[in-house]
Amino acid sequence: MLLTLVLVGALAVGLGTWAGVRAVRDTPVVGNQIPGMIAVEVGLVVQAVVVAVGLGRGASAGDPALLWGYLITELLLLPAAFAWAFVERTRWSSVVLAVASAVVVVLQVRIWQIWQGAG
Repeated sequence: MLLTLVLVGALAVGLGTWAGVRAVRDTPVVGNQIPGMIAVEVGLVVQAVVVAVGLGRGASAGDPALLWGYLITELLLLPAAFAWAFVERTRWSSVVLAVASAVVVVLQVRIWQIWQGAG
């Protein structure tokens, strides 16, 4: 579980940094950021599978409902932010993607806390 959390967190930091740099440069999100978003999203899907398997095998989490709420939020957040970013063709599209990536990182920390029972 920790490996997927760290990997997804690192990918989200990379995507957020890339979007943040573009926001500072006053440029919108570009199509070549799609592979970065896909990499984060694939990591989130793998993480959800790891959690499901872990819970199915008897692992306990502090609050399973909250854990799944965070996982589902993560899975929906980046695609929504990316869709918004491609509709909004200003620097704010990069800001939206950077903020969404930062939220994914924060949710990774919360998921780890819940997984450890500190919920």
